[in-house]
Amino acid sequence: MPELDTLIQGFRRFRQQHFIERPEIYQQLVAQGQSPKALVIACSDSRVDPALITDATPGDIFVVRNVANVVPPFVDDGKTHGTSAAIEFSVKHLQVPHIIVMGHSKCGGIRALMEGSHSNRTHGFIDPWMSAMKPARDIVKQESADADLDSQCQQCERAAVGVSLENLMGFPFVREAVEAGRLILNGWYFDFEQGELFERQVDGAYKPLSE
Repeated sequence: MPELDTLIQGFRRFRQQHFIERPEIYQQLVAQGQSPKALVIACSDSRVDPALITDATPGDIFVVRNVANVVPPFVDDGKTHGTSAAIEFSVKHLQVPHIIVMGHSKCGGIRALMEGSHSNRTHGFIDPWMSAMKPARDIVKQESADADLDSQCQQCERAAVGVSLENLMGFPFVREAVEAGRLILNGWYFDFEQGELFERQVDGAYKPLSE
C-alpha cells in the first residue's frame, strides 16, 4: 500500500509529538472531556483542513465536513441527517460559543451547482445535496449573468456561506442560543490560491483575517 505509506508515517510522527513528547494534552482531554471553542462546518475537499488552517490543538474545534460545507435547511422528519446531528450535538451538548461555516475556493460542489443542466454528468447524491444552495446560485446568476463560469463559481462559493448561515438560524436551538447571546455565527472563506482566510461581514462583504 505505497499510497498509504506517507499517512502511516504521519501517524507515527503525530504519536511521537502528541502522546510521547506531550502526553498531557490527551490525558486532559480524556479526564475532562472536550470543550471545543467552535463548531466548524467545512468542505470535504482534501485541500481544506480547518484544523491545519487554524493551527488548532486537539480539542479546539468540533468539525463536520461535507460536500461544499453545506448547512441544509432544518427538517424535523425523524430521518437521518448527519450535518444536522452534528450541529445539534455541538450546540445542545458541547455548548460551543461559535459556529463557523468555512467556504473555500475552487469548490467542486459549487461548480457542479453552477454548471447544472449544462454539464453532461449526473450525480445521484451530489445534485440533491447541492440543491440547498440554489438560492446562492440564483443570486449570482441574476447579478452576474455576463460573468464567466469561474467568476460565477467564486461568487457563489461566498454567497453559499451566507445561505448556510441563514439556514442555521432555522434550527430552533441555534436561534435560541444566538438570541440568548450564548452563540455567535461566523462565515469564513479560505482562498488556497492566495493563502488567505476571509471573514464575512454583516453586509456580505469579506475581510481578510491576515490584516
